[in-house]
Amino acid sequence: MSLNDHWMQRDLKVVWHPCTQMKDHESLPLIPIKRGEGVWLEDFDGKRYLDAVSSWWVNVFGHANPRINQRIKDQVDQLEHVILAGFSHQPVIELSERLVQITPEGLDHVFYADNGSSCIEVALKMSFHYWLNIGKPDKKRFVTLSNSYHGETIAAMSVGDVGLFTDTYKALLLDTIKVPSPDCYYRPEGVSWEEHSRTMFQHMEQTLAEHSHEIAAVIVEPLIQGAGGMRMYHPIYLKLLREACDRYDVHLIHDEIAVGFGRTGSLFACEQAGIRPDFLCLSKALTGGYLPLAACLTTHKVYQAFYDDYPTLRAFLHSHSYTGNPLACAAALATLDIFEQDNVIEANKALATHMGRACAHLADHAHVAEVRQTGMAIAIEMVQDKATKTAYPWQERRGMQVYQHALSRGALLRPLGSVVYFLPPYVITPEQIDFLAEVATEGIEIATRSRVSVATGNPNYPGFRDPG
Repeated sequence: MSLNDHWMQRDLKVVWHPCTQMKDHESLPLIPIKRGEGVWLEDFDGKRYLDAVSSWWVNVFGHANPRINQRIKDQVDQLEHVILAGFSHQPVIELSERLVQITPEGLDHVFYADNGSSCIEVALKMSFHYWLNIGKPDKKRFVTLSNSYHGETIAAMSVGDVGLFTDTYKALLLDTIKVPSPDCYYRPEGVSWEEHSRTMFQHMEQTLAEHSHEIAAVIVEPLIQGAGGMRMYHPIYLKLLREACDRYDVHLIHDEIAVGFGRTGSLFACEQAGIRPDFLCLSKALTGGYLPLAACLTTHKVYQAFYDDYPTLRAFLHSHSYTGNPLACAAALATLDIFEQDNVIEANKALATHMGRACAHLADHAHVAEVRQTGMAIAIEMVQDKATKTAYPWQERRGMQVYQHALSRGALLRPLGSVVYFLPPYVITPEQIDFLAEVATEGIEIATRSRVSVATGNPNYPGFRDPG
């Protein structure tokens, strides 16, 4: 028995994996990873895999990054954790100061959570509670875009719209308002991203005009709808939305958990629209992919609505045991150092350009409807019919054929349905990007040529769609 098989068997007896139909592993081997270095993951048998999805969109500066490693090692000898209620510590203070400094002006206060979904819950609760505190209790509904994803806790699911994750739990979800997404994949022939995004904003304008009296906030994934298939839209939508939220006295929540920290081409996606949301949710790349940490930044106006004598019960009584963990804050500080010292955003521009060129040829593929890109995220949408953009039946799990082929070639590509995407660490090289493009091209050729049973999918290529 190989070492991989040894660890796989032990794992499958006790571990229930996320976003996985566990029965799939009867035919799709689980891959236990022993170590990581840079863009590479290495299993127990010594095979390496290029991490093209940044280990669920979190790892931006490579595995076992020596600078982040050292910062955590230094911190663990000083303080591993302390309650953040009534106490504080140096890393959380320094991190908060730096987050306020690098985010849009006016986001002056930082509230910490443990992960992305929890951060969304904080923003939703804080917005609702704000309106309650200032005497507008009717403002308690949330507006979200179709095809959006904001996490898998109950309130976060409520403001999402990817049926695979929400349909089962409909009976538990909040009553929210869904507005058609500005997703530019569906723009008419000859219409620009900007024009389509402007046109689609009419739906949001109408919704706010009719329901602003009962709306607490609008929540969006700026520029890229990740788990919805890496669908993208123009920054003008965010600018129009900010203006409308101001007119109708509604909060704007930006979920930059997946797209923050350089993924879209700027440090934060909201910068491309020149706006500031009322709540900015950050996680994933915040710690360089090392430790769970999330930050919800908001304005002094919101903060002041909770600042009162205790008997008024206006305080925001929300907490997590590991809120503002010093080790996670140390990793985040090291990550911000790298952004600052290495001119990452500028360097990413060249990498993004190379990524676009490496994948450009796929736009001519008979079963690729679109190759789209925003910054360091590129997506290739496989379809049954290119002319009509008719999707493959989801039951065929075509993307997983790409996934399995990529594993055989030494790459970790985890498609979203029939959407193959690259969301690599920023330390990837042009040569490694070329390798991923080659592997993806081969995989797409295999997936679009194969005959698959719609009813069951091909048991040789089990798969999944996941939220990243």
